[in-house]
Amino acid sequence: MLSFALGIGTQNNQGDWLEVYYPAPLLDPANDVAAAARQALDAPQGNAAVSFLPEDCARLAADLRAAGDAEQAEFADSLAVSQRPLVAVFLDTDQPPETVPEVYLKLHLLSHRLVRPHGVDLTGMFGLLRNIAWTNEGAIDVEELPARRLKARLAGRALTVDCVDKFPKMTDYAVPTGIRIGDTSRVRLGAYLGKGTTVMHEGFVNFNAGAEGPGMIEGRISAGVVVGSGSDLGGGCSTMGTLSGGGNIVIRVGEDCLIGANAGIGIPLGDRCTVEAGLYITAGTKVTLIDAEGQTADTVAARELANQNDLLLRRNSQNGRIECLTNKSAVALNEALHAHN
Repeated sequence: MLSFALGIGTQNNQGDWLEVYYPAPLLDPANDVAAAARQALDAPQGNAAVSFLPEDCARLAADLRAAGDAEQAEFADSLAVSQRPLVAVFLDTDQPPETVPEVYLKLHLLSHRLVRPHGVDLTGMFGLLRNIAWTNEGAIDVEELPARRLKARLAGRALTVDCVDKFPKMTDYAVPTGIRIGDTSRVRLGAYLGKGTTVMHEGFVNFNAGAEGPGMIEGRISAGVVVGSGSDLGGGCSTMGTLSGGGNIVIRVGEDCLIGANAGIGIPLGDRCTVEAGLYITAGTKVTLIDAEGQTADTVAARELANQNDLLLRRNSQNGRIECLTNKSAVALNEALHAHN
């Protein structure tokens, strides 16, 4: 079994799920635990999201305790006083999600560091998620926002809308250990932040993306992008995600790399690479290779440098030419790539 979790959520006036909070999601749960929860809640086999009531919690807790999971049993006991909708999600296999609770469980698995980016199937998730007003009173369906705002005003309360988005901020659901975030609104649920990662105030981390840590993120990590250990993203820099690029190439930044301020990449980088401040490299960018002796070796499209190590990408300040200084192995690899020409 892939995952099992008990959650507390929010529904709109039509009973549609808006969001779900899973305090303790399980990856690869013991078969006995999952089977006990299914039996207690009369859940079907396969992937399923099952709503249950507070009065079901005592039976659920007893069955979980008998199956040997005291932590989940204690959590189930605590849900007995809930005034919010409750849901149990069972994911037998990693398939495209079919419900909002399934989407949220997979996003939690990422932000709890239980799976890495691209480690679970999120196909079709945008069609399941609604645009939601994230407020100081929780998630509100955008269509219901005017009535809720009026109700709050009549009660003498101010309803504050922090943002309108399909995704909430990660820290309202999970705060992994050993990280710093300057502005929590800039890290979405579903981000993966490894221990030692610092996201400064202008940094941004999208869902199904993140940094292995340690590292300093002052730029943008777009959806699908993974930044390796020891790499830094300078202020205002950008990484092209699969959503914005319209393709399926996974952009990765290797270990011990530096992308300078206001620079950007549209190709995956290997380890120990540097991109000069202000330089944006896309797959089709023409790059002149400079060998260790300072001689011009070749001119290639940047896509042919993808995933290579020890590259310094810069713009020649005298002639405007984009250059790549490489070590011997990188030049040799490039020659091998062009051996068929």
